[in-house]
Amino acid sequence: MDFPKANSFPTDLVRKKIMGPNSLKICEELLRDAHIAPESTVCDLGSGMGITSAMLAREYGFEAYAVDLWSDPDENRAFFDELDIPAESIHPVKADASEGLPFPIEFFDAVVSVDSYNYYGRDPEYLSGKLLPYVKRNGVLYLAIPGMTRDCHDDLPACLLKSWTPEQLDYMHDIPWWHAMISQIGGIEIVDMHAMECTAEAWADWISCDNEYARGDRAAIEAGALNYLSTIAITLQKI
Repeated sequence: MDFPKANSFPTDLVRKKIMGPNSLKICEELLRDAHIAPESTVCDLGSGMGITSAMLAREYGFEAYAVDLWSDPDENRAFFDELDIPAESIHPVKADASEGLPFPIEFFDAVVSVDSYNYYGRDPEYLSGKLLPYVKRNGVLYLAIPGMTRDCHDDLPACLLKSWTPEQLDYMHDIPWWHAMISQIGGIEIVDMHAMECTAEAWADWISCDNEYARGDRAAIEAGALNYLSTIAITLQKI
């Protein structure tokens, strides 16, 4: 696939900042047909070290809020400054997504979340009670969730267990599971849900990184895990 926005960042910087399958490419594919106006207020939920937030601000022209529990806002601010992104265009915020967000009600035009929603969003009450209140009416949510081609928790393939425990794999489900769960929630419309095309490429970028987490994931990928893994794109609209 062609990723002009993701590829505008140097490869060495991407390898330093991503924390799993290439989040820039996933984000760009996720937003390929998105309807978010420039200068919209966008929450990058679970932003990690901030590189997707940088792309949202620099390449899409959004006012981005980089919201993450584990990253250091001062470090992210220094990173954004190094990229010459104006301070008024991007805001690092330390917050626990599972506990609700430190923003006014109906603050965001849109929410983007790459490779994090599956950790805290598997309870239908999370979306209705702790995220949707901060999204404007008719606002959109674009979620990219690591998942499975089909749920196989009752008979996990050996290749997956080369890198991950059954408990870690509990965070991953297939499209029918996510559709059934989200369908229980009032106040939203499921606009789209599909398997993304860039999964293999995003994983290849990740396991080429030289850090202990990428090295730990290589065994599963090299043993054929991508036959069972997918990245699920979900588009929701608040009604």
